[in-house]
Amino acid sequence: MSTRWYPIYQRGNPQLRVFLPNFWMKLIKPFPTQQPNIVQFECSMEMTKHDIRNYLEKIYKVPVVDVRTKITLGKFRRDYGKGYIIKEDDAKHAFITLPKSMKFEFPDLFESSKDEEEENMKSLDEAKKSYKTYIDRNKDRPDVPSWFSI
Repeated sequence: MSTRWYPIYQRGNPQLRVFLPNFWMKLIKPFPTQQPNIVQFECSMEMTKHDIRNYLEKIYKVPVVDVRTKITLGKFRRDYGKGYIIKEDDAKHAFITLPKSMKFEFPDLFESSKDEEEENMKSLDEAKKSYKTYIDRNKDRPDVPSWFSI
């Protein structure tokens, strides 16, 4: 389903048109942890449960058991400069139930290994040492700016 208007078909040269859907889905990490076979998405307000199911099954080939949707109200806040009230956009959340045999774990994007942590500590120690030598070199010249170093 698309709400875009496309030019009328004309005979002749190949048609230079690409049909793109207006739908989008964004994976969200749920705040209260869900069961391992439930995945949460934020999706376009125009999407229905059937659209969400078809989107996941046809494009990503994910077997879907159940789809539940919820529309959350956008937050109200006051603009500090002008003083009027602003309402953020509403959002539609889809809770997708996968088969019991499938488990989804939200990827840990900021997972760092111990090797990286040790490397970061070494570079931090080197930076501290170089700063210490810089301070010791210029401590007898308080009237000279720090950028003017020998």
